[in-house]
Amino acid sequence: MSIENDNTLVKVEPTESAKACVIWLHGLGADGYDFKPIIPYLKLPHNSVRFLFPHAEVMPVTVNGGMPMRAWYDILEMNVDRKVDKTALLKSSERIQQLISEQVESGIPADKIILAGFSQGGAVAYQTALCYSQPLAGLVALSTYMATSEEIQQQQSDANSALPVWVSHGEYDDVVPKILGEQALKLLGDIGLAPEWSTYPMAHEVCLEQMEALGEWISQRLGDLDNEN
Repeated sequence: MSIENDNTLVKVEPTESAKACVIWLHGLGADGYDFKPIIPYLKLPHNSVRFLFPHAEVMPVTVNGGMPMRAWYDILEMNVDRKVDKTALLKSSERIQQLISEQVESGIPADKIILAGFSQGGAVAYQTALCYSQPLAGLVALSTYMATSEEIQQQQSDANSALPVWVSHGEYDDVVPKILGEQALKLLGDIGLAPEWSTYPMAHEVCLEQMEALGEWISQRLGDLDNEN
């Protein structure tokens, strides 16, 4: 495994030639390094999965007193409805769609690419994956919400009309309340998807049991990579 970093992302290359890719979006105020340590805990049986952890841009965040930090978009109000800067969110989504396309151009099929996002990164992941023009392997939404439901309903791609989705939330999350995760779950059903849903006795975070379950799901979505040509 080799690790590369530039101003835009952290790339973790597998020990063998990459045949699949997981792109993982961090939450507000973090960066691409935030979730790199989870890779071993996923216990993937494959030696050919590339991980990309993009860094969000630095911008002032209204709900944090205008303090500049890494964010995929500005959050204007922290009420249950989550008033956000949709223009910035859509711009971040376009950036991640381009990143997916770059992986496809490099030789990894779209249906071997999984997009994951935590919290704010999950809102971008929803928009990106559900509207991407080619069928992806799966979407992972962790402790997050759907901030662009109207845009997704208008722009949803036929290619991902049956996208496998894994949604997970903390029972005691006081940053993104579980009800927001449940609302996203309902919206996914409304557009014809059948997401898997799980909760864990934790706050706004991830836990070992959750990551091990996610690793099994990712392995199922990607198939037997090591025996593919």
